[in-house]
Amino acid sequence: MIILAVVFAVLGAASNAMGTAFQRKAAANQPRGGGLRLVLALAHRPAWLLGIGGVIGAAFFQALALTNGPLALVQPVFILELPFALLIGLPLLHRTMPVTGWYAIGSVVAGLVLLLGCAAPHGGTSQATAARWTPAVALCLATMGLMVLIARRARSSLLRATVLGFAAAVGNALTAALLKSATRAFADHGPGAFFTSWQTYGFALTGMAALLLLENALQAGTLAASQPALTIGDATVSLLLGVFVFQERLHLGWLVLPELLGVALIAAGVLALTRAVPHIRDLAS
Repeated sequence: MIILAVVFAVLGAASNAMGTAFQRKAAANQPRGGGLRLVLALAHRPAWLLGIGGVIGAAFFQALALTNGPLALVQPVFILELPFALLIGLPLLHRTMPVTGWYAIGSVVAGLVLLLGCAAPHGGTSQATAARWTPAVALCLATMGLMVLIARRARSSLLRATVLGFAAAVGNALTAALLKSATRAFADHGPGAFFTSWQTYGFALTGMAALLLLENALQAGTLAASQPALTIGDATVSLLLGVFVFQERLHLGWLVLPELLGVALIAAGVLALTRAVPHIRDLAS
């Protein structure tokens, strides 16, 4: 079951990266402005529709992964969305990456394998009490609102893209947590339980909010600004939700040392990728 969860999570990360790359291609040439008007304008672009197809595919794989494994395991795998987004997006935009970028991708992958291999998230439950859901949902929504407020007042495009990317990450993590609960209700009790569960409508609403935030993050600044905040934020918040809401457990003790090394490799890889992106060249050059 854990192997299936990891496989589906990797497929979900690749599909979401494809969606992000095509959405970025569609949003890049849009005039300044955001909100629902931006989404309506993008809806007429084939690249954006392909991007939405990637997002839908990612949601399908994510649901399968969450059905087979803990949230604290599945969502951190989505860190792979960052290197996948570059691997897919660069050829799409007719760009090539410097050698340092490839080393950075290797660092992210190695760090993720080391972190999850040592932490080995396990146990927990697919359902949670209202006493656990209420503060978790409230804190996530408050964080998303705060990030939007900061973005509206920010003059720097880098800051806007970063905070909107993190807001989308929190929305994605909360959506995944609600999706896990809803899909378990479907698996255990059928469609009736799925459509009468508040988590079903919760993940639909938070998912749409996260998508809207992502569109505005991609339009506000470069992929190098929004993507790290999106992927790392999603993994971090999801791990916290898995532990707090679903009572999932991690291997700690002396394994904290290699786990911290894994985190360091991921952080170093993401930082190197961020620095490598400005040096991406045209394929013709």
